[in-house]
Amino acid sequence: MVSLLVRTIGLLLCGFTILEVNYPNLTPQSQLAIFAMFGLVTAFLTMPAKRGWKSENPAIWLDWLLAAVAAFICLYVVVQTEPFFESWWLTGRSLGNRAGFETTSDIVIGFLGTLVVLEATRRSIGLALPLLSLLFLSYAYWGQLFPDWLFPHRGYSIERIVAQAFLQAQGVFGVALNVMFTYVFLFVILGALLQMTGATEFIIDFATRTFRKTAGGPAKVGVLSAGLMGTLSGSAVANTAACGAFTIPLMRSAGFKPHTAAGVQAAASSGGALVPPVMGAAAYMMLEIVDPPVLYFEIIRAALLPAALYYLSLFLFVHFYARRSAINSDEKQVDPVATDEPPRYLEGIIFFGALTVLMLLLVFGYTPFRAVTVSLVAIIGLSLLSPRTRVSFTGLERALVKSARDAVPLIAASACVGIIIGIVTLTGVGTRFPATLLPLAQESLFLALVIIMITSIVLGMGLPSTVCYLLLATLIGPVLSQLGVIPLAAHFFIFYFGMMSMVTPPVALAGYAAASIAGTPVMKTSWEAFKVALVGFTLPFMFVYRPQLLMLDPVTGETASAISIVGPLVAGVLGVVAFAAALAGFLVNRLSFQMRGLSFLAAGLLLAPGPEVMVFGISLPVLDVSGLILFTLLVVANRTIVSTNR
Repeated sequence: MVSLLVRTIGLLLCGFTILEVNYPNLTPQSQLAIFAMFGLVTAFLTMPAKRGWKSENPAIWLDWLLAAVAAFICLYVVVQTEPFFESWWLTGRSLGNRAGFETTSDIVIGFLGTLVVLEATRRSIGLALPLLSLLFLSYAYWGQLFPDWLFPHRGYSIERIVAQAFLQAQGVFGVALNVMFTYVFLFVILGALLQMTGATEFIIDFATRTFRKTAGGPAKVGVLSAGLMGTLSGSAVANTAACGAFTIPLMRSAGFKPHTAAGVQAAASSGGALVPPVMGAAAYMMLEIVDPPVLYFEIIRAALLPAALYYLSLFLFVHFYARRSAINSDEKQVDPVATDEPPRYLEGIIFFGALTVLMLLLVFGYTPFRAVTVSLVAIIGLSLLSPRTRVSFTGLERALVKSARDAVPLIAASACVGIIIGIVTLTGVGTRFPATLLPLAQESLFLALVIIMITSIVLGMGLPSTVCYLLLATLIGPVLSQLGVIPLAAHFFIFYFGMMSMVTPPVALAGYAAASIAGTPVMKTSWEAFKVALVGFTLPFMFVYRPQLLMLDPVTGETASAISIVGPLVAGVLGVVAFAAALAGFLVNRLSFQMRGLSFLAAGLLLAPGPEVMVFGISLPVLDVSGLILFTLLVVANRTIVSTNR
């Protein structure tokens, strides 16, 4: 019975979202209340309060009770909001129009709703976000007791807090859940449909055939497949699980150490949401959040070079590591596909066809959600080209139900983030935090960025990437904007470090997933993933100080000229090469301990901003030129060692 109910709810969730996003009939708050209702009910019916409790009758009744409460409180919001139910409105006014004058029934519903959201989030993604939400709720209530350095305030009543967190449009039913409803969930459906047609297998097959004859081929397969798959899913954990189950055993069989294989896959999977054009739907979230507003193509254009540098660093690391460890390509190991089996061209047509339709519609001015909806239809249409890829009614049902279940953690988490956003708005801490950092930034912008980096990583631990960005953009986005950083660069800074939290110990969720596949110690794997992804921690600083890497002019914030991009890009590429060589301990030949140190130094000089001097009328960056000279000497010295050895 539960299975049938969950399937039915999943289909209703998908159908409701697709129809209501494209052809809205309800008020925004009612839309989000129904969307949340489906997600919360599914969470309680599919995720037990504690492992092993599912078979116990009390636990079953508890799950059903919480599911019923979740449905009731969400429907209460709908009834008290929709004009159709005006005769049922308490005090004769809608819920929004009685803000500040909520009834006792409203407060009880709001209190229960807040508890339900916290519990659903705990079941879905763990304790990190609910505890953070409770911390903010405590801050709202006991604000007058906090010391001066923790932004004290006069404190608010439980009624006011509950109204802000749940009942009104600035809390649970606010921007976080709206972005999930309008954009992200449609991409979850898109990914599930592509997987149903075999596009996932195409990605791995394509990567395998591309790199099967190169040194460290299996690791390069993992890097490329993670990048292609991650742009759609946006989930580092899901990406690691999908690709890692195939690539980690391949890397191990080719000669990679188990924890290194797992670390490479975790680092590659964590960067998938940085890859345009979809970026795991982050591009569409930025459309809603970045102020002043930016266009879709400005976002994906800005994402292009940083993503290329990140994945270049991963490719170079695995290449140098394979050369250092004498891991040669072995076609039989790298390519498990039988040689007489043709490449998956049809699946490739579906994959790239869906992306092409999406891009073209956006070019012609369609809204993102309409473009994604048409792409869904295109996938189903293209799948009819062959019985192998055809999506049957049963397959379509499975894809939609899978989408709904995959989205449950995102729905619960975004609702929980709404609680935090509501408290931030209520207490004004979102404006007071920037005011505190501004004097610090006047002394040292770099120090302020480091503090924000640490804050981003800590807050990002244990959260889905899309939810992580929403939370960080709300709390930290105003800080960077007031520090004189170009707004789009500021949001990319936040987004990158939110993603890097997936491979930052002690809470490195992508590292955990990779370790479970590889059978390696969790912390050892997480530290290896952190090491492999280290260049990802330098890139945000690079494009804050060098917005040309985002194709932005550092003065105006407009599109940068091609000639102004060349210098920072060349420095970035050479810095990445030096960094990867230092990490792997290999360049042309093995690097000694001293040479690795010099390679790190060269990378630091190339990647760090610095003063410029005029030489013959040409402005030359001192650190970049110094890094180039040092790296050139290092290459020559390393080649000399090769010649001597010969």
